[in-house]
Amino acid sequence: MLIHRHDSMLFVVDEQARLAPAMFSRDQAVANTGVLIKAATRLGVPVIASEQYPRGLGPTVPEIASLLPEGSLCEKLHFSCANDEGIAARVAKLGRSQIVVAGMEAHVCVLQTALGLKARGYEPFVVADATSSRRPESHALAMERLRGAGVTIVTTEMVAFEWLEQAGTAEFKEISALIK
Repeated sequence: MLIHRHDSMLFVVDEQARLAPAMFSRDQAVANTGVLIKAATRLGVPVIASEQYPRGLGPTVPEIASLLPEGSLCEKLHFSCANDEGIAARVAKLGRSQIVVAGMEAHVCVLQTALGLKARGYEPFVVADATSSRRPESHALAMERLRGAGVTIVTTEMVAFEWLEQAGTAEFKEISALIK
């Protein structure tokens, strides 16, 4: 199934200051999440971001926080965003069935969020190159487990071009410039 911009949203999970430095591919995950946020914002795709216990893990990294739309940030204590009733209500209010998920850590909060969203009837797409874990094997096992549970694994470029649908537009030129 393709990801449609009018039926999807972007969910950025826990890309936080005290967590990010420990990630094995921090720079790639943050950069690709930035591309996704810029593309979503340009194309009118709603964005929600979470922070897991920010007093302990710090705020969202500046590279991401500066791109987030006003009012898109939610604090949480549950590992799964889907189990936080306030966040779940915000997601439901958007009325989108497809949820593109990026963030940290792939094998904990991203995994539990995607599985929780699937259990609630949404169609989650986890962006492999916009997620990370402390260890590469944890990330790989998370992607394998998600795939086995029926969650679609995608890349940043797949999402951007599926949201675009066609070339030859001003949007195409702007978004394709982000990918290069």
